[in-house]
Amino acid sequence: MKKAVTLKLIILFVLCFTCFNRAEAKEIEPKEANSLRIMSYNVKNCSGMDNVTDYQRIADVINRVTPDVVAVQELDSATQRSQGVFVLKELAERTLKHWTYAPAIDYQGGRYGVGVLSKEKPLGYKMVPLPGREEQRMLLIVEFEKYVFCCTHFSLTKEDQELSVPIIFDAIKGIQKPLFLAGDMNTVYDSPTQVALREKFKTLNNYKENTIPVVNPNRCIDFIYGYENGNTYSVLKRRVLFEEQVASDHLPLFVDVRLSADKAAIMRTKPYLQNPVDGGMTVSWLTNVPVYSWVEYGTDKNLELKKDLIVDGQIICNNTRHKIRLTDLKPGQTYYYRVCSREITLYEAYKKEFGDTAYSETYSFTMPGKEGDFKAVIFNDLHKKNDVLDLLAKQIKGVDYDFVIFNGDCIDDPKNEKQAVYYLSYMNETVGAERKPVFYIRGNHEIRNAYSIQLRDLFDYVGDKTYSAFNWQDTRFVILDCGEDKPDSTWVYYNLNNFEQLRLDQVGFLKNELNSKAFKSAKKKVLVHHIPTYGMPSKSYLPCAELWNPLLSKAPFNVCLNGHTHRYAYHPKGSVGNNYPVVIGGGNRVETATVMLLERQGNTLSLKVMNTKGEKILDIVL
Repeated sequence: MKKAVTLKLIILFVLCFTCFNRAEAKEIEPKEANSLRIMSYNVKNCSGMDNVTDYQRIADVINRVTPDVVAVQELDSATQRSQGVFVLKELAERTLKHWTYAPAIDYQGGRYGVGVLSKEKPLGYKMVPLPGREEQRMLLIVEFEKYVFCCTHFSLTKEDQELSVPIIFDAIKGIQKPLFLAGDMNTVYDSPTQVALREKFKTLNNYKENTIPVVNPNRCIDFIYGYENGNTYSVLKRRVLFEEQVASDHLPLFVDVRLSADKAAIMRTKPYLQNPVDGGMTVSWLTNVPVYSWVEYGTDKNLELKKDLIVDGQIICNNTRHKIRLTDLKPGQTYYYRVCSREITLYEAYKKEFGDTAYSETYSFTMPGKEGDFKAVIFNDLHKKNDVLDLLAKQIKGVDYDFVIFNGDCIDDPKNEKQAVYYLSYMNETVGAERKPVFYIRGNHEIRNAYSIQLRDLFDYVGDKTYSAFNWQDTRFVILDCGEDKPDSTWVYYNLNNFEQLRLDQVGFLKNELNSKAFKSAKKKVLVHHIPTYGMPSKSYLPCAELWNPLLSKAPFNVCLNGHTHRYAYHPKGSVGNNYPVVIGGGNRVETATVMLLERQGNTLSLKVMNTKGEKILDIVL
């Protein structure tokens, strides 16, 4: 009786200790972008240290880790022991993963073996028998789109363990994709079996973190490896879950791995040019992976100069959005350049690892001179309609334009980066923004949706403001930002808009600009903004007109270019109270869309407006 009481107290103490440890479990951080989380877990057929078979308990451990792929060992399929349950399928349903099973032996009317759980549906799999004197073992090879994953459970016999190694090497021979092997190896790091494996595999987990027994573990026999077939594996995180001391007789472990990208997959977009003012040019591009980036450039194709981005003494890197400004460029000079991005697979305080370096083609651009002729193309209200842009682009094919203006509502309602980058890239590649600089003017639709604020990451506004003034040669361009086309109190804005100060700031900007030497000395003057302040219906919401028109009513612009209404309109000087001609571009349909060509020849500034059929609906000298 005394012994029974003592045993109950011991069991109670162990359970209390275990619960305490589980309560103290460290939070598992989300994996980084562009990485793969690999887990290995010998689940002992989901029978825990308390002799309770609990599938949900094991599933909870896996779900807590949120792996991309899991190597699972000791799995019954329809055995008497599992009461007919297919254990891997049960876990797959509870973890919302695909399952791939490799039975090694027949057992109690069913099967027993290893398996893989994966977020991604496998492309295919192969089973390779391995030796085992106490029971046959199995190697499961599962192929995915970008990698191959292998799961195994080695024999307890030393001789069979060592015999398994060359069989594995032969089975994976010729595989070029990144390949990982994980499982219960029943051997320790310094064993002959592990030494033999390391001839072709790199150990990714920390072998000094023991995995068995679950309480006071004294050895590591569960491993995750990377196959050294020319691919590199940067380990971002590795961990053994020491707190999981009841669900199985092995501790689960995982590693986060960043695969080096193929060189051809590093670049996400072509470079695009922006902000060609004040003797500078901004070169922007995006990559698919974190990189260290720079621009190589020069006045010939030798590209003798190099520029990266340094802020507060640090080179900005380990990022995917790149915006590097070239400065001290000479007016009228042609420059050649290419963008370069070296992948960073690991960025830690005292350790960095790198992949390949990708290079763009070599392109050229010409800086505006102090005076001379130019041609500028203006689009508006594309509203992500690539077919409309294609038709309009045909109308300017063969025109050697110097720069492009997208005058608002072109990337409308940007939902996320992927969507915004897709349309931005389409626009840029259509107009050749790798050679011709582009100005992006914000319309009211660029202000809407979740990614609207982050458009700043893709654009490089002149003066870092959505309104500005700059010279192209001796022509002055003034850009304004009208904000939204409805009051800030409109319910669909949910009290998250406040454009009053932005519009007031532009009152001060206009006063200074109209009185500036740069404006007064310019031979030609062009005003561009998305929402017109002249020629709008009387019931329209026009706070900008109320604030700005008292200044603009006497401003000596040669022309004002607008959009927004989706209806082409031409208002000659004085026809609607305007002190300069106002031209409003068409809409976002094939039937109504227009493109403008602003051209300076000598002392003559002219404007052509064409529709998608190539018809000139306006051709005037300004």
